[in-house]
Amino acid sequence: MERDQNELQSLGFLGVYRETSKIIRKWRKIFAQITLAFILPLCVTFLAHSLVSQLLSFKIVDHEITRNDVWVDDPKYRDLSRKLKKEWVAFWLVSLGYFIFIFIFIFSLLSISAVVSTVACIYSAKQVTFKKIMSVVPRVWKRLMVTFFWSFAIFFVYNVVAAGLLIVWLVIVRRFSVGPALGITVAVIVLILFVIGFVYITMIWQLASVISVLEDVYGRKAMVKSKRLMKGKMGLSVWCFLGVLVCAVLVQALFECFVVLDLVPIAIKIGVGLICLLLLSMVVLFDLVVQTVIYFVCKSYHHENIDNSSLPDHLEVNLGDCPTECQNPVQLEQLHV
Repeated sequence: MERDQNELQSLGFLGVYRETSKIIRKWRKIFAQITLAFILPLCVTFLAHSLVSQLLSFKIVDHEITRNDVWVDDPKYRDLSRKLKKEWVAFWLVSLGYFIFIFIFIFSLLSISAVVSTVACIYSAKQVTFKKIMSVVPRVWKRLMVTFFWSFAIFFVYNVVAAGLLIVWLVIVRRFSVGPALGITVAVIVLILFVIGFVYITMIWQLASVISVLEDVYGRKAMVKSKRLMKGKMGLSVWCFLGVLVCAVLVQALFECFVVLDLVPIAIKIGVGLICLLLLSMVVLFDLVVQTVIYFVCKSYHHENIDNSSLPDHLEVNLGDCPTECQNPVQLEQLHV
C-alpha cells in the first residue's frame, strides 16, 4: 500500500495519461457501456448545438449585412427585421435549452458520477458492473448539482468582475486619451490574467466534482477541499487539462471545417460527423478518468489514507455485495495490463 501510494503521488503528466489509458483498456466493457448510456448523448447534444447555433449565427450575420444595405422605409427592411427577431429568439432558446436543461442537469452530471464511481471501485478492488454503477448515479445527483451551482456562482461573479474591469479600463482609455500601445498592452495583460484565473477555477471545480462523488463533502466545502488538495499538484492538473483541451479543440475544428461549413458533399459531412462524435466521446471519457486519477494522486501526495470510510455511504450500500476482501481498506493497486 505504501509503495503504491508513493508511486501514485509521483505520477507526472505522462504517468497520469498512461494510468488513465491502462484503466480504460482493462475495463473497456463497462466504460463502453457508460459511454453509450451517458457520454455519447452528451456529445451528440454538444455537436448538434454547435451545428444549429452556428447555422443560425450565419443566417443572422447574413441578414444583418443585407439589412444594412436597405433603406429603413423599404418594406424589405421591415421583413428582414422580423426575420432577425425570430432568428435571435431561436438562437437564445437553443442556447438556453442546451446549457441549462440538457448539458448541465442530465448527461454531464450523469457522466461524471458514473465514471468517477467506476474508477473508485476499480482502485478499491471492488467488483464493478454497469448495473451497480447505475444504482450509484441517482444517489450522487443532488450532491453534484449543489457543487455545480457553487461553481457556477463563482464563475458568474468572476466573469462579472472581469467584464467590469475591462469596461472601466476602456472608459479610462477613452476619457484620458491613453495611447493605443498602453491600452492594448493592459488589455492583453487583463485577458491573460482572466484566462489563468478561469483555468484555475476550472481545475478546482473538476476536482470538487470528484470529491462530491467519493466523499461526504459537497458544495462550498468540496470547493474548499479541492483547493487544498490541489496544492502541490496544480501544475500537473493544468497540463492534463490543457492536453485534453487541445484534443477537444482539434475535434471541434474538424467538425466545423467539414460539417458546419458548406464545403464538402453531404455524404462526407455525415462520415466526418460520425468520426467527430466518436473522437469527442473518447476525449470526454478520457478527461473524466484523468480527473479521477488526479484526485487519487492528490490524496496520495498529501498522505491522506484512502479507505472505505472516505467513500460516501451510497457506494457502500450499492456495492456492498462484493466479495469479503472488498470490505478491507482501499488498496490503490498498481494496474498491469
